[in-house]
Amino acid sequence: MSIMLRRAIPSITRRRRPPQVRFVKPGDTVEQFTPVCEVQSDKAAVEITSRYDGTVKTLHYKPGDVARVGQPLLDIETEAASAKDHVPTSTTYSISEEPHTEVIDSVKQTTASPPSASPLRSESTTFTNTQTLATPAVRRIAKENNLNLSLVRGSGPDGRILKGDVLAHIAGLKPTPTSPSSPPSPSPSTTSTSTPSQPQQTTRKPLTKIQRAMYKSMTKSLTIPHFSFSDEITLNATTQLRAQINAYLKQNQKNEWGLEKISYMPIFVKTLSVALRDFEILNCRVVQGEGGEVELEWRESHNVGVAMDTPQGLLVPNIKSVHQKSILQIAQDLQQLRTLSSQNALQPSHFQNGTITLSNIGSIGGTVMHPVLVDTEVCIGAVGSVRRLPRFEVGEDGVERVVAKEVMGVSFSADHRVVDGATVARFVRRWKGLLEEPGWLLAGLK
Repeated sequence: MSIMLRRAIPSITRRRRPPQVRFVKPGDTVEQFTPVCEVQSDKAAVEITSRYDGTVKTLHYKPGDVARVGQPLLDIETEAASAKDHVPTSTTYSISEEPHTEVIDSVKQTTASPPSASPLRSESTTFTNTQTLATPAVRRIAKENNLNLSLVRGSGPDGRILKGDVLAHIAGLKPTPTSPSSPPSPSPSTTSTSTPSQPQQTTRKPLTKIQRAMYKSMTKSLTIPHFSFSDEITLNATTQLRAQINAYLKQNQKNEWGLEKISYMPIFVKTLSVALRDFEILNCRVVQGEGGEVELEWRESHNVGVAMDTPQGLLVPNIKSVHQKSILQIAQDLQQLRTLSSQNALQPSHFQNGTITLSNIGSIGGTVMHPVLVDTEVCIGAVGSVRRLPRFEVGEDGVERVVAKEVMGVSFSADHRVVDGATVARFVRRWKGLLEEPGWLLAGLK
C-alpha cells in the first residue's frame, strides 16, 4: 500500500517577507535526505530534504511562487504494508523553526477503515511517539549504518542526538552524557604513566625592612584618589645642553664638584623646581588641623625625592633645597646619594621632609608610567626612556618636514582631593617648555 506524506514549509527567517521556493518535478523518485527544494528568503537559502523514500505526487506551488510558512509544500507517496488491510493514508507534519535541526514528530495516521483496522507499519521506517532531535549530518550517519535514531539516547541539549551518541551506539557502547565541547578523558595508557600530583612546596619569609616600609606607605596611598597625566617632551635642546656641560667638565677634570659628567636627571630636577615656582600647591602636603579640619601645609623648600633602584630595594632619598642649587650642585648631591645607597649607608635624614618626587624609571625601560603618591606629598612624576623618533617640524621656510627627535614620555600623578587636573596639565606644560627651551633658565636667574 502507499502512504501519502505532506511536507510543510519551515521557517528560515523571522522577517515578514515569505520565502520563494523552487521544486522537484512531480513523479520524481526521492530518497531520504535527498534535496526536494530550495527555500529562498531575504536572509537565507536553505535546501529542504526528504525524510523518507518515495515518489513526489503533488506540488502545491509553482516554481517562483511565494509560499507561506507552515503551509503544505508537496506530497510524497511511500510504500508501506499492513498486516490485514491496504488503506491509502494522508499524513501531515511540520518542522521546527531551527534551520539546522530537524524534528520528526509522531506521525498521526487517519484512515477511512473501521476502528478495528490494524495500525499501519512501514517496512523501512519505525514511527515512535517521541521526538528525535538531530542535525542532517547525524541523520546521514544513522542512515548509512541503517540505524533508527529513535533507539539512540541523545546527550545534547533537550535530548538532542549528537554525532558521538550515534557512533557510541553503533560501537555498542553507552552514550557519553557530556557535551561535545567537553575535553576527552585521558586514555588508560596516559593515566597509568602519569604520576600523582604532589603538594606544592612553599616557603615563607618575613618582609625586609624596606619592604615593610613600602607596604605601610603604599597601603596609606590606597586612600588617596590619584589623578594621572601623561605627555611627551622633545629633548633635543636639553641633550645639547647636557653635552655642553659634559664638555666643560671634561676640560676641567679637577672641578669643585668632583664630577666627570652628568646625566639628564640633574637637569630634570632643576627645571622641575623652577616650574614649581608658579605652582606651589604641588609642593604642599595635606594635614589635619587642630580642630580636625583638613588643611594644606605650604612648604618653601623644594626637597625633590629621587627614586633609586638599589640591591636592597626601592629607596627614595631627597635632594634638599633644590631651588637654591645649580645643576652641577644637584648632580653632586645625586652622586653622593647613589654612592651611599650602594653602600647601604643612607641615613633617616636623607628620606625626611620630601616635598615632591621624580622617578627615573626610564633608566631601566618603559615609556608611560602611573606613579603612586606617598601620603606626605600631593604630586609625583616619572620619566621614561629617551628614544629617537621621527616627528614633524616646520622649518624657517614654512615647509613641514619629518626630522629625528629625542623624545621622552613623562607621567605625573596628583592628589585629586586638593589638586585639579588643569593645574597638573599647566605645570607639566611649564616644565616641558623649560626642557625644550632650556635657555629660559637664564631668564629667571637673579
